[in-house]
Amino acid sequence: MTQELLNLRTSILEGRYGDALAIVEELEGMSKQAILRNIQSYLIIMVIHLIKNQVEQKLTGSWANSIRHGIREIKKLNLKDNKKSYYINPDEWSNLIESEIIDDAIAEASEEVLNGAYSQFQLAELVNRPQIIQTAITLLNLTYSQTPKELPTAIANIFMQLPGGKEWMERQK
Repeated sequence: MTQELLNLRTSILEGRYGDALAIVEELEGMSKQAILRNIQSYLIIMVIHLIKNQVEQKLTGSWANSIRHGIREIKKLNLKDNKKSYYINPDEWSNLIESEIIDDAIAEASEEVLNGAYSQFQLAELVNRPQIIQTAITLLNLTYSQTPKELPTAIANIFMQLPGGKEWMERQK
């Protein structure tokens, strides 16, 4: 990016405004791609924990914290600087999860679910993909409707509906 900034400065100083605008567009694209990669990273971690929850039929504090942290970070990252629009709109999550996230999450989760008891192919057969995707979308939709202050409570209410969620909330063993 340093070279692009130097080129931008040179283009402006030399009055080559068309070149300068092209560099600005390139920088904007690089920034957007970095933000989308960060969102996807948090989303994969969230889906991994939802898979573990579904297969193991429990919710641990660590998994809950990872999911909650991911949702908070996605909320921050997804909102554009204008504070009025998003990088990923609510109707785009399903396609993103199905096409780019869930298979990677299953592969990674296979190393963790029941201490690696299943290969990624075996785990793929066990996972109820539509249910995982729907739960992820339900959590992600909170990022559009809840304030940062309301978000933890809203997430906890969804956790209560997950396998082992009530026990986790009540801290029963």
